[in-house]
Amino acid sequence: MRTRTTAVSARLAAALAALCVLAGCTASGEAPRTGSAGAASAPAASAPPAPGAGSGYEGPRPQDQNLLAWTGDPNDAGHVTAQSAAGVGGRVTLVRLVLRERITWSNVWLGLAGVDPNARLSQCHLGVYDARGTLRASTADIAPQLMTDAVAKPLPLAQPFTAEPGTYFVALLLNGTWATNALTLKATGAGISVNAGLTPPNLRYSTVLTGQTSLPATVNLAEQSTSTINTGWASQWYAVS
Repeated sequence: MRTRTTAVSARLAAALAALCVLAGCTASGEAPRTGSAGAASAPAASAPPAPGAGSGYEGPRPQDQNLLAWTGDPNDAGHVTAQSAAGVGGRVTLVRLVLRERITWSNVWLGLAGVDPNARLSQCHLGVYDARGTLRASTADIAPQLMTDAVAKPLPLAQPFTAEPGTYFVALLLNGTWATNALTLKATGAGISVNAGLTPPNLRYSTVLTGQTSLPATVNLAEQSTSTINTGWASQWYAVS
């Protein structure tokens, strides 16, 4: 009788062991993990990375160079744009800049590519217009800064202002006489194509008015023109600090 009991116990132990293997028990006796239907579940797969995540690269931002905004990466502003005094003198040239956060705007950076030591410049200004065409701030006469040091340089606004997110236009006004290919500015090569898909009053690059000796308090952005732009006055590079 004892021998028979031992044999039954052995068969029962073997059956329990086989059942445990089928059920996914661990050697330590851990209960099997089951899904909602009670079946054993496989370990969860890792979620795929978000688009662009983990690439290790993000394009340059103004903050990387201690700036607040710019019309584009200055590394791409390799073109030099030159125009005659007759072509742009007294015209207000506008370059659109879209801000996506609130900043205090104190300086406009201009990329000066070349100077004309024999130029006679006066009543030259940079300024900032908002999307309504209202002048928010402007510099003093920058003629002296256009005569020296062909580098990117900050030109201070007479009065810094708080710029809310939105569309702004950097305005350049030149007056005087200079050699066309001597006084030059850093720009992209996209003079005409920069306005692809746009119409006034939202042109990215344009001119308004003629015969100006100072930046007017308001401009009518619906009058944006590309006639001078189309002659090769390529879109200048600007930044904000």
